[in-house]
Amino acid sequence: MEGLLVLSLVAFIWLLPLIVIITSGKTSGSEKLAWILAVIFISWFAFIFYLLLAPVKSKR
Repeated sequence: MEGLLVLSLVAFIWLLPLIVIITSGKTSGSEKLAWILAVIFISWFAFIFYLLLAPVKSKR
């Protein structure tokens, strides 16, 4: 039972950046998809860049 709790906690921590990006209004469309893919393949470094740099394109 403890193993399942630990596994659930690890999964939540891994999914947290994805949840934040998906629910964020900072980006949309293909830019959001690019950030999601970056987080999946590059992990937390991409999430930190997302928090610091998003949106890359300014909205007019």
